[in-house]
Amino acid sequence: MSKVVKTVESLARPVVEELGLTLWDVEFVKEAGRWVLRVLIDCQDGVSVNQCQAVSLALDPLLDEHDPIKQSYVLQVSSAGLERSLKRGGDFARFMGSLVEIRLYAPHEDKKEWQGILTGYDGQTISLENGVAFSMRQVAQVKTILREIKR
Repeated sequence: MSKVVKTVESLARPVVEELGLTLWDVEFVKEAGRWVLRVLIDCQDGVSVNQCQAVSLALDPLLDEHDPIKQSYVLQVSSAGLERSLKRGGDFARFMGSLVEIRLYAPHEDKKEWQGILTGYDGQTISLENGVAFSMRQVAQVKTILREIKR
């Protein structure tokens, strides 16, 4: 994880939690030729536009004060969404039994994308209901999905 992301996470987490929300993820990416600092938040009852604005207004002065990013960037605060990436052990635990899509770095049985119900995660391996399991070294991304399972 980059130093920028770690620093922003440490600044954002208390702000987000003080507002009764959960910090889901922080991304610092270049998109369409500009840098974007994306702070993804979550709430049991869903995230409102007003909550995103409150986080943005509280976080912006902290970012200016601590100045963890030297180049210009755009700050985006948004909901983690219904379809979201799973990265940490707690993410997998929360979505156990949910429909997920796994994208692999290299094909397995001629497929790089697999869908199914998440039935296991131990930090090293991720398992789906159909008995297929992947080492986390094989996995590029895991995200929750709302579509039908492709058979």
